[in-house]
Amino acid sequence: MPQNRDAVLAALRNVPHLTGAGMAEYKIQRLGGLTNLVYRVDTNDELLIVRIPGAGTDDYIDRAVELHNAKVAAEAGVSAGIIWADGGTGVMISRCIDGIETMTPDLFASREGSPARAGAALAQLHGCGREFQFRFELFAMIDEYLKILSGKEIDLPEGYAGIVRAAEPVKAALAGNSTPLAPCHCDPLCENFLDDGARMWIVDWEYSGMNDPMWDLGDLSVEAGFDAAQDAAMMQAYFGRAPTQAETGRMVIYKAMCDLLWTLWGLIQHADGNIAEDFMAYAEGRFARCRALMQNAAFAGHLKAIS
Repeated sequence: MPQNRDAVLAALRNVPHLTGAGMAEYKIQRLGGLTNLVYRVDTNDELLIVRIPGAGTDDYIDRAVELHNAKVAAEAGVSAGIIWADGGTGVMISRCIDGIETMTPDLFASREGSPARAGAALAQLHGCGREFQFRFELFAMIDEYLKILSGKEIDLPEGYAGIVRAAEPVKAALAGNSTPLAPCHCDPLCENFLDDGARMWIVDWEYSGMNDPMWDLGDLSVEAGFDAAQDAAMMQAYFGRAPTQAETGRMVIYKAMCDLLWTLWGLIQHADGNIAEDFMAYAEGRFARCRALMQNAAFAGHLKAIS
């Protein structure tokens, strides 16, 4: 019997047509998830996904905002439909998209056309003309995560404060050369992309908000380990043309900035005792990659391109 089966069934009881004696026969399978408990439920009539938030996530996720944004993304045609959700606790039931592969870096490398399908899906989201709640403020979030970590028994990676100071010119360049905000996913892990071979679906809207669209592309490139050819395919599909130097520069700069932010997120997971993976190694690896990119000679050229 899957762990937390009772919690999954309790969530399902909020949907009238899912209740009854037949619930005992529901097939419940635990899926992946770094911070949350995610289950696929086969009721014999339909396939559902039940998401139960992980411990400690309420410290940094507004569940009401997440629910609003998830509904907008579904209406935009890029995400699964929401059947029921509690905007206070974050428990959510959504439709299961069948016939898909949950993406990984290896699958992005092996499934022909998948970087382009991801770029097209992000373009559809960003261009949907709707507003997400919450403004994803990179440097404000860094400050907030640092504040959260100050109350926990954990040290920052050596040199982190220096890299934050080195990012000040980036902050100034982005602020001085802003682009129109769009509804963005903001946490484009490979596993949040579901590929059916013809189109890419996007799920998990915990960190979503209005943001610079190039954040999503830069972050996905980092998460999927894209090479130059994959970056080019993603960007070509996104814009419907080759990107400009400024567009490429913004995407590359956000590669570094997402690692700067998610380093702190990983440390919070480690401090909270999340055992889904080795989050200390995760944080250290992301910080090393951020520092290497920012210290690369080409980084200054990308910064100049957006200035």
